[in-house]
Amino acid sequence: MSELAVDLARIQFAFTVSFHIIFPAFSIGLASYITVLEALHLKTRDHKYLELSKYWTKIFAVAFGMGVVSGIVMSYQFGTNWGVFSDKTGPVLGPLMGYEVLTAFFLEAGFLGIMLFGRQRVGERLHFFATAVVAFGTLLSATWILSVNSWMQTPAGFEIDEMGRFIVVDWFEVVFNPSFPYRLVHMVLAAYLTTAFVVGGVGAYHLLKAPHNSLAKVSLSMAMWMAVLVTPLQIIAGDVHGLNTLEHQPVKVAAMEGHFETQKGAPLILFGIPNEETETVDYKVAIPKLGSIILTHDIDGEIKGLDAVPKEERPPVAIVFWSFRIMVAIGFLMLFMGLVSLWLRRKKTLYETRWFLKLCTLCSPIGFIALLSGWVTTEVGRQPYTVYGLLKTSESVSPIEAPAVAASLTAFVVVYVLIFGAGIYYILKLMKKSPSKYEQDFEGRIITRVSPSEASTLTANPLKPSPTKGEG
Repeated sequence: MSELAVDLARIQFAFTVSFHIIFPAFSIGLASYITVLEALHLKTRDHKYLELSKYWTKIFAVAFGMGVVSGIVMSYQFGTNWGVFSDKTGPVLGPLMGYEVLTAFFLEAGFLGIMLFGRQRVGERLHFFATAVVAFGTLLSATWILSVNSWMQTPAGFEIDEMGRFIVVDWFEVVFNPSFPYRLVHMVLAAYLTTAFVVGGVGAYHLLKAPHNSLAKVSLSMAMWMAVLVTPLQIIAGDVHGLNTLEHQPVKVAAMEGHFETQKGAPLILFGIPNEETETVDYKVAIPKLGSIILTHDIDGEIKGLDAVPKEERPPVAIVFWSFRIMVAIGFLMLFMGLVSLWLRRKKTLYETRWFLKLCTLCSPIGFIALLSGWVTTEVGRQPYTVYGLLKTSESVSPIEAPAVAASLTAFVVVYVLIFGAGIYYILKLMKKSPSKYEQDFEGRIITRVSPSEASTLTANPLKPSPTKGEG
């Protein structure tokens, strides 16, 4: 297979997995958020939580469906473009992906109908139970998929037979491979933060339109509490995950940090332009010794550089270097917004500070950007291997030619842009609708969306909701 065909196959997989990952991540966070809303409603009997649960359940349904479809399409590529990889790793990864279907997916599918359509049929407590099961199913699904991907990063519990296939000798070591716990925690927290900033952004958007919208206030408040409490945990989890990566994938860390040379007392390079030809970082801004302090907790600790391996064993440095910095920068932006929200909350102006509401609205998608940047860092940083240190990407592809891969890639791009573009547009349209049936403007007047046939009813008394709306 030509080098062009390999590159096209990699681009196709990167394109489809990038579309796919945003929907499961959003579904994970949103399912847990809806579960919390229903629990709060059962405990407090506050109707706001119930209305928000109904509002976000509609959005969850669309995101969940798009995640399922994009995941199925992505998995087909293992048999088309990556047949050799599937053959050699199938005895390990096949059962793990099967377990994900048999446990998580069946669990989600079994209770999803009750969650979406059974609210008026099964009672609120059973509906809450179904919602909680769906949320648990999304987390269980993430657990299996992260186990699969983590095994590719830090393979364990296997031996290689005479045909070059990976054969399991210890399932516990396969599932709980060295990087799995760290990557699972990092991913789940990322999903929660991604969802929190979407929820907060939607709440802020509606507060800008209607400052007295009580449901929008609840959305923004809960999202900012999540930012305050979870962002520091994510930063700590990321640091611990980085130390684990340093132990098992030092070349990836060298690319992330921009260290071409092995050195003691390595600096922390904040910015710069990696130059792989001269093996330097041009125009760099660095803090002396801090890189060693962070990674080894020793001011003179030794950090292995890219010079520890031949050039053909190195990942594309610039991509890994910059994607890592985008992820980290967004993490600290989230922390900043959480701290600002605390300050505004203390001043009792969280819901009235328009510049902060505008910032929250603009930052709605930053979780997705950080998520994609993190996955680019970990996947590109693993190159040139599919199974780290054991199976190269160039040895994993199916024997197909570049024109065939180019044709399928073109078809994927067209179909994805049309289908998933329409899905994303519909989700945004749902978010644009207010989570409250009745919005209050800045003068405290109630604004109701009614049909033209009801207009005459409201003309006499615009402050009284229409009886047909079921509101007293």
